[in-house]
Amino acid sequence: MDINLDTLSKDELIKLRSDVDKALKTIDARRKADAKKAAEQAAKEYGFSLDDLLGGKGGKGMPKYRNPADHSQTWTGRGRKPNWVVTALKAGHDIDDLKI
Repeated sequence: MDINLDTLSKDELIKLRSDVDKALKTIDARRKADAKKAAEQAAKEYGFSLDDLLGGKGGKGMPKYRNPADHSQTWTGRGRKPNWVVTALKAGHDIDDLKI
């Protein structure tokens, strides 16, 4: 496929660049999907799912702290402190008091 870029107008070149960018993204998405499918098949051959091997889909991690007033509320210790942690700390609790 030969395209003489010198004969194209600026608008045509911009459109061509946009089309090329879209095509590259599509190829990358297709290749990622193919790679994931191959990895899932390989894991399945050993009796595992891909999530088993990779630890789930971006899991939050294991909780390290629990709200003493509501045990259903937990926190991993990463990211912004939940309101119940802030409230407990203001009430005089130490962070170690909240550890699971």
